[in-house]
Amino acid sequence: MPVLIKAFVVGHPIAHSRSPLIHGHWLAEHGIVGSYERIDVAPDDFPAFLAGMRGNGFAGGNVTIPHKETAFRLVEVLTPRARAIGAVNTLDFDEAGRLRGDNTDAPGFIAHLDQSLGADWPRRRPGDALVLGAGGAARAIVVGLLERGLPHIRVANRTLARAEALVALDPARVQALAWPDLAGGLAETGLLVNTTLLGMSGHPRLDLDLSPLADEAAVADIVYAPLETPLLAAARARGLAAVDGLGMLLHQAVPGFERWFGVRPAVTPALRDRIVADLRPS
Repeated sequence: MPVLIKAFVVGHPIAHSRSPLIHGHWLAEHGIVGSYERIDVAPDDFPAFLAGMRGNGFAGGNVTIPHKETAFRLVEVLTPRARAIGAVNTLDFDEAGRLRGDNTDAPGFIAHLDQSLGADWPRRRPGDALVLGAGGAARAIVVGLLERGLPHIRVANRTLARAEALVALDPARVQALAWPDLAGGLAETGLLVNTTLLGMSGHPRLDLDLSPLADEAAVADIVYAPLETPLLAAARARGLAAVDGLGMLLHQAVPGFERWFGVRPAVTPALRDRIVADLRPS
């Protein structure tokens, strides 16, 4: 009888997570005997949950709000990427049986850019990368852009000190930009990335004049509710390449699935259509 491989996504609350739909799609697609479940764990109970993972038969799982930083502190081994980002979203056990923490947001974002814009997008879209926001998502994306080899990345945040904190990731390639200087920064930008909540359903829109951007520039937004944010709508109106946030969610799931279930899945139009259908208001 095939062995049931178990994985999970843990958070508090967790009912909103689309991860079970993503991994469930891949389990069915590849005919794998496995499960992937939502588990709601309160912050006070999270250390005990981690300690009991192996005993409960889990091969690993995903970590979401509010547990990412706690997982970073509690795992036995960190990947270099997770250490740079300062948060963990993917758990598994290494060859020595130690609980390992990784962060797949960075490669997930880059994989989505490569799929959306073509793998040669850094060459075809010259200029700086400009990242709006300086929270955990921004940090992951800056790490991803650094790993991709971009030579110059600017981080703009309303609180300049928070943007300056990301400069330490690579002082030779990362620069902080004051929010009032955004207009000037856009003129030198080949890739604009919004990592803030502005434009998300229930939040104010991001009011930003995109006219200084070059015609070959691309605009990405990690928000996926709605899929077409005001920022992306403005980019498309200008004829710019626009990259929505759903692909990052899909691609960041790939490494974990491969580690737990032994098959590297693909992000396909069928998977995307399934998640888009679930995002539509009922």
